Amino acid sequence: MTLEIFTSDILSPVRHGFFSRQGGASSGIFHGLNCGTGSSDLAEAVALNRRRVAEAMEVAPEAMIGVHQVHSPTVVTVDEPMTGDKPKADAVVTSTPGLALTILTADCQPVLFADPGANVIGAAHAGWRGALNGVLEATLDAMEALGARRKEIVAVIGPTISQRAYEVGSEFMDGFLADAPENARFFANGNGDRLQFDLPAFGLHRLREAGVGKAEWIRHCTYSDPDRFYSYRRSTHANEVDYGRLISAIRL
Repeated sequence: MTLEIFTSDILSPVRHGFFSRQGGASSGIFHGLNCGTGSSDLAEAVALNRRRVAEAMEVAPEAMIGVHQVHSPTVVTVDEPMTGDKPKADAVVTSTPGLALTILTADCQPVLFADPGANVIGAAHAGWRGALNGVLEATLDAMEALGARRKEIVAVIGPTISQRAYEVGSEFMDGFLADAPENARFFANGNGDRLQFDLPAFGLHRLREAGVGKAEWIRHCTYSDPDRFYSYRRSTHANEVDYGRLISAIRL
């Protein structure tokens, strides 16, 4: 089976892709293109999956740059392939051709950034905690430090959990209201006292408020499409012991 790769016109001509789970070597609960080295999947299968992604991005496997994601606002700037342990961070930026910046997700937002004119790119892992704590804004700041112009930066949110699938409690909303009362608009009434949170709308709001030139969500829900996407929440509801990770990548 061939790889399935979603792209966005607004990131063109920068090479990028939001990869689905299609076309991978993993089996069982991970069947497909699981690229999560931290999962309990067979290491050989994950390595093969990552090599397939590297081939699709036309880079060597060692040129695929990722970080140890911890739901933080921390950004790493890179100019060469990484060796040793990955730094704890949730975004990475570069102006160096030939490096593919990667993010792993399984419901959280993968966000790819580019200022093609300045030859600066970025990639961020933005779950609710990272988005609320400023990882998207921090990524823009780091890109500007490399010469990007904020009004020329485009940002695209890849497959993520949608509002209809993201049920939360009132205490979850309290943290967002403490940050800004107008964040109430990202919550809708659910069953009983439950609420439905709109993560991609919140991400788009933060990006646009931060002054990016263009921003969009590609409108694919990870939870609702098990044939295409891994989902931490769906795996939890199914009482599965682990879950696969989707990869998103961008390169100059």
